[in-house]
Amino acid sequence: MNKIKILIATLCFLALNSNAQNNSKEYQIRTIAFYNLENLFDTVNDPNVYDEASPIMESKGDTAKIYIQKLDNMARVIAQIGNKKTHTAPAIIGVSEIENLRVLEDLVANEHLKKFNYGIVHYDSPDFRGIDVALLYQKRYFKPVHSKNYELKLANNKEGKKQTTRDQLLVSGYLDDELIHIIVNHWPSRRGGEKKSSIRREKGAALNVQIIKEIQEENPKAKIITMGDFNDDPTNNSFKKVLKAKGKKSEVKLGDMYNPMENMHARGLNTLGYRDNINLFDQILISSTLLDTDKKFKDYKMFKANIYNPRFLINKKGRYKGYPYRSFSYGNFTGGYSDHFPVYIYVIKEKS
Repeated sequence: MNKIKILIATLCFLALNSNAQNNSKEYQIRTIAFYNLENLFDTVNDPNVYDEASPIMESKGDTAKIYIQKLDNMARVIAQIGNKKTHTAPAIIGVSEIENLRVLEDLVANEHLKKFNYGIVHYDSPDFRGIDVALLYQKRYFKPVHSKNYELKLANNKEGKKQTTRDQLLVSGYLDDELIHIIVNHWPSRRGGEKKSSIRREKGAALNVQIIKEIQEENPKAKIITMGDFNDDPTNNSFKKVLKAKGKKSEVKLGDMYNPMENMHARGLNTLGYRDNINLFDQILISSTLLDTDKKFKDYKMFKANIYNPRFLINKKGRYKGYPYRSFSYGNFTGGYSDHFPVYIYVIKEKS
């Protein structure tokens, strides 16, 4: 009997010791984010694009002061995304609705972001309003090795004029010591109505499929993230029928894209409101190789996806109470931030 008691005690000790060792594992954690910066334009008229219709150019106030405040607001938000876990700004953040390289340089030079030493990947898009997408990255964490912009070609309009929109930006590089591929998107808007305009976003999804296939042909197990303001919800045809994104981890197979935002959308969460409708247009999707299905974090896997919507980013009164606290409204600068909430994911792995 005593031998049995000793054996049981020994087994319990070993089990507890094993659990203690597992619980003592240390993890490396990085934030990867996306943010629509709502018309981050400078105050200089570019004769090659229709930037004079931008809110800042049409503003009734001191445009120079508005520009400085707008930059400060955007930088303040970016610096805080995910920092509760990482104690730093995002390692990587995709952005949209930016006019040019200059505004990005001014943004990363702002006092809220300067210490993070952000690098920039940017190409000019053919968009008729002159807005682009870009990728910002902390140089100490991410090292780009390749980038390319893909033009999204749309059919001519009824007058036979070419329709132009934002390029899709691919950036490949090493997050610490792991190669990942990031696609930054800003798909065509719903101008003209959701149904009539859906074909344009479905073409955006088809271009995403093309880019993803090109990457996977070289490496079927490549780690891929596609992010952006898609102007569609996770359940729209562009995601479900064209990109064929999966909303349940159990359905994801090698080569598929998983959309953690689909569950958020089902729970009524949103990243913007427009004309009394709420939507979750801002999303981050990951390839199957970034899923934590085996709960082993020997290399980077997604740990959690979130919408960053602290109280100061939310409109507190009026018709749009509860919506994102936007920067511009009816020709005036509101002192707010953006008409979209940022989204982000944490990726983690065991420290070696």
